[in-house]
Amino acid sequence: MIATIVVFLTIAGVMAPAAAQAAVSKPSWAAEQSIRMRLTVWRFALAQRGKPYAWGGTGPYGFDCSGLVYAAYRAAGIMLPRTTYEMLGSWRLARIPKSEAQRGDLAFFGTGHVEIYDWGPWTLGAEQAGTVVGLHRMNAYWHPTMYFRIRLWRRFAPS
Repeated sequence: MIATIVVFLTIAGVMAPAAAQAAVSKPSWAAEQSIRMRLTVWRFALAQRGKPYAWGGTGPYGFDCSGLVYAAYRAAGIMLPRTTYEMLGSWRLARIPKSEAQRGDLAFFGTGHVEIYDWGPWTLGAEQAGTVVGLHRMNAYWHPTMYFRIRLWRRFAPS
């Protein structure tokens, strides 16, 4: 009787065996590296809050939108192209749905503006001339149209 209840609860998703729980809770080495990289990017960008928007700026005294992304990923050891248009053509960008976006992923507002996704309705970036690097709340008129995660490694097809 008890075995039947355990099997039923496990199948229903209410309870899982300890081995299955352990396997689910520990991310792979690659996933851990990706998480660390995104958090390093986010922390770097957050530390730039209050610095002025500077067209073409890659820091340390000012940034434009892609310059902040470029500098943040460079701080995490990842070289991205410098401009939004070049970034969108990079093998490193893997498009993801908004529901999968996590802190440190990229949020593109069309093809000409990029910010770093924070959480919920928030992005972190350098918006436009006359502003400073900061958090921006999405709304009906200001929201990303595309989200991307950065690939750490390039996969090659066997020849």
